[in-house]
Amino acid sequence: MGRHGIAEVLTGAFVLIVAIGFLGYAIAHSGRTTGTGYTLYARFDHIDGLAIGADVSIAGVKVGSVTGERIDPKSFAAIVAMTVRDDIQLPKDSSAEIESESLLGGKYINLSPGGDETNLKPDQTITITQSSISLEQLLGKFIFSITNLNGSKGQSGSGTSPSK
Repeated sequence: MGRHGIAEVLTGAFVLIVAIGFLGYAIAHSGRTTGTGYTLYARFDHIDGLAIGADVSIAGVKVGSVTGERIDPKSFAAIVAMTVRDDIQLPKDSSAEIESESLLGGKYINLSPGGDETNLKPDQTITITQSSISLEQLLGKFIFSITNLNGSKGQSGSGTSPSK
């Protein structure tokens, strides 16, 4: 019995060590950054679905992440804080746009570098922004316009049926 108990303990310890190793590997190779870089801000009318931790990218390449969201109490605009890698220097006339990763959701910020000679410094604000486009609002407007189009066709008829 004592010999059997030691084998079970050693097997359990081995399985636990392997599980910790897999966890360490997964964390190390997950693509997450430690948040190094400088902070920039951007002001948007609305940020539907943008979450803290969302990617910040340039030309599809991740260069940072969203680190904070708050409301400006005077203008009621959403102010988003993001980190950008230190090796990326953005011109002052760069723009920020909230885009969808897919139809199922998930938003990220896409940065488009401008052509200005001077660069944004840490804690400055990107002034050219485009807010999130709500798929629900677009579908609602489309359905409303189709309904109005069909309703106006039905009302414009003369009431007589065409003859053959």
